[in-house]
Amino acid sequence: MITPVTVANVPPAAIAADPTISTAEAAPEAAAPTTEATPTTTAPTETATVTAAQAEEAPKPDEPASEKAVNEGPKPATEEAAPAKGAEDAPAPTATESAAAPAAVAQADAPKETAKAGEAAAAPAETTAAPAEATAASAEAASAEVATAAAPAPAAAPTAQPTANAPAKATAAPRLTRKPSEDPVEEENKLTIQFTDEEIEALKEFMKRLPDIFAAAYPDKGDAAKTTPIVLWNVSIDPVRPYRSAKAKVVLMKFLRARNLNVDDAVTMLTNTLKWREEFNIEAALKEEYPEDIFGTLGYISGKDKEGRPVVYNVYGGNKDVNAVFGDVQRFLRWRVAFMERSIEHIDFEITDQAVQVHDYLGVSMSSRTPEAKQAASQASKIFGDYYPELLYKKYFINVPTLMSFIFWTFKAILPAKTFAKMSVVGTSTNSIRDTLGEIIDVKEIPKRYGGEGEEW
Repeated sequence: MITPVTVANVPPAAIAADPTISTAEAAPEAAAPTTEATPTTTAPTETATVTAAQAEEAPKPDEPASEKAVNEGPKPATEEAAPAKGAEDAPAPTATESAAAPAAVAQADAPKETAKAGEAAAAPAETTAAPAEATAASAEAASAEVATAAAPAPAAAPTAQPTANAPAKATAAPRLTRKPSEDPVEEENKLTIQFTDEEIEALKEFMKRLPDIFAAAYPDKGDAAKTTPIVLWNVSIDPVRPYRSAKAKVVLMKFLRARNLNVDDAVTMLTNTLKWREEFNIEAALKEEYPEDIFGTLGYISGKDKEGRPVVYNVYGGNKDVNAVFGDVQRFLRWRVAFMERSIEHIDFEITDQAVQVHDYLGVSMSSRTPEAKQAASQASKIFGDYYPELLYKKYFINVPTLMSFIFWTFKAILPAKTFAKMSVVGTSTNSIRDTLGEIIDVKEIPKRYGGEGEEW
């Protein structure tokens, strides 16, 4: 939500807007018309001109604050703005102008629904500024001055140079993924407001094709698939109104980013993902009970990084009985996919949408690379690459034996460049592991076995 900026003085002070806090702290003299003025027998004609120009420069209640002001945050109301260009050459306002200016600006900034009441209140304030013996012509001129100051901005020619506090053009409307007239409800969160304009345009087209994607992924449901919401990674996606869920937009954006915003490729990827989940039977994999003595020490979800992302540890040397772990490749894959799904449960898709992975190779040797282990690793990598896009923030390989470090470099030939860039090989010393993980994970969240102060498994 963008809050209108309130002008405190004339010339207007530079009041930076805050996205969530109004500038009600502005100087109190801007809130009400002045009740004291220097008596005068004539109303200077230039008073109306100065006041109208000032009213023109003042941000209107329905205009958004500039993007620069929003980014820089609120500034103290007492901070004075630099004089506008050409202000040095402008004639100094008379005492009458100084007294009338706050009332005129306050009147110009008043909400539309109270405009009539404001005008009624301004008239007495202006007329009382003149002595009782003022001529009828003077009173009439003073009334004209108030009317001119309170008139809409178009009454004055926009000849003044733009000032630093001029409001920026609104950017919220173009970021919507559908026309407000179609549906006034569109949910946003911290992640969706970071989408670029190019991503939003791709997302618009992608969401329009959701009914056909669902129909292709669930042919047994017939036409009902086009209107039936699905749940992916604990996020409900409505094919008819997906924009009503910020989380749904975050999930859909992952498929677009994984395919470089190519909508056709993203459609294919999402369709294949939904089909695979049905064929693999994710729900059954999650309900299956896996032997604790075989898989219980292979993976842990422990702590978060400094940005709130869950940290997932895959301990490949957790069970020395390689045949027990990889002997049944399909069972291992079911366990591995179920573990992946449980780690995603720790992602909220509001503040964070990725996880950190730590792969520990302590105790792993070349003899551990059995044909079954290689097959399981290859299939697992393909599954996560094809059906779990953009869920990895950073991956660390720790305690990697020197003779096995070449495995890391083999990934470079089969992984996208941006995915490979997320990977790092860390040394085997505790200090090295702690210092490297500590770059993004607080030491209190790092397990003791890796030199941190976190809970041990």
